[in-house]
Amino acid sequence: MIKKKMIGEFILFLGFMWLCTLISKSFYTTKLPVVTTSVLEEKYIEHIVEADGIVVEGGKQAVTTLAGLRVESLMVHVGDRVEEGDVLFKIDLDDLKEIMKENQTQIDKLQLQVNAILENQELARQKKEIEEARAREDYDRTAREKNTDVGRAADVYARTMEELEGADDEAGYQELEDALQQAAYGEADAMRERDSAMRQAQRDIEDIFFPEASDATLSVTRTDIGRLKENLSSYHKIMDNQGNVTADASGMITDIYIEAGSRVPDSAAMMMTDDSIPCQFKVLLDKKQKKYVGFGDEVSLKLDGSRQKMDMHIDYFSESRTMPGSFETYIALPEGTGVPGLSGTITRSETGEKYNYCISPLAIHRGENNIAIVYVLKEREGILGREYYVEEVNVKILDENDRWAAVESPSLDRESKIIVSSDKEFAKGDVVRWVE
Repeated sequence: MIKKKMIGEFILFLGFMWLCTLISKSFYTTKLPVVTTSVLEEKYIEHIVEADGIVVEGGKQAVTTLAGLRVESLMVHVGDRVEEGDVLFKIDLDDLKEIMKENQTQIDKLQLQVNAILENQELARQKKEIEEARAREDYDRTAREKNTDVGRAADVYARTMEELEGADDEAGYQELEDALQQAAYGEADAMRERDSAMRQAQRDIEDIFFPEASDATLSVTRTDIGRLKENLSSYHKIMDNQGNVTADASGMITDIYIEAGSRVPDSAAMMMTDDSIPCQFKVLLDKKQKKYVGFGDEVSLKLDGSRQKMDMHIDYFSESRTMPGSFETYIALPEGTGVPGLSGTITRSETGEKYNYCISPLAIHRGENNIAIVYVLKEREGILGREYYVEEVNVKILDENDRWAAVESPSLDRESKIIVSSDKEFAKGDVVRWVE
């Protein structure tokens, strides 16, 4: 009896210990992070780019009028649609009258300057004619006088020669011979003086006809008068139109650079779309999206309010100047499609390559130096029996999208249990509870 009792008590003790162990293990496991895992799969990494954009004008045209006019009132706002002939803004007519009066005064002053220049030119011409006549008279008189001097010297030489030829005695012959020599010198001097005087008289005539210094005053003044007359003609047209500045074509106002009370700049007063050029669809892409969308690529475009999608091509692709790191993309829309300001979305899908080892991006973590890692579930013997713990594995990401990441690591295979979620934080080497 005693032996049976001892055996029974021992069995109860073992049961109690088993129960305590079970309770301890249950309590221990409730404190562990609960993780779920996934295995590596063979997948195609598809890339889908979806980006919002807006319709912009295909081209712009400037609204201009004469600079300096005062604006009385604006008739349009940015975003307004206008047709050819619609009034855009009005000019202050009282101010315009003052400008026209001042403009005419300037024309009259410049015309007086032109008249004075023309009168002075006529006086200069008459003076030049007189100077020319006098120079030619001096030339003719000099020619007559100097030719007379040369003739007289030649006559003296001839008479001396005759006397020399008729001389009988030797003493008289020597004297006449000296006189002949002097007469020859006299004739040569007279010819030299004549040539010098005639050359100077000819130069005096040439100096009169030498071109005068160029003076652009007359041309510039006449150009100024022409410009002022053109302005005056335009002022009259504005006055006849009651100060209304109208649209030359249909379009939408995109920019306004004037306001009531200000004066019209010498550049554009307004900018408006050019309806003759179809609109464009503009999208800003980030660096990641840029990998899968480029110039000439086909995309699907859906504009707000439209049920249909359009297959389009990227017509322009360049890094943004205003937002470095972003890329501006333009798509030319068919004529009559969209209006500036309308939103829309482009979509592009690229099937990509097939990879042997793919896992959910949720399983990818970043360690030191931004190295990609995954946590793998391992099994071992613990104090309370078999237990699961976490092992850290470095991986190389080959490609990824929102659903899958293709990885490469010699430490992974098809049997690897990769942790994809956990209800608590854990670290390398921690014991966890696995939920299949």
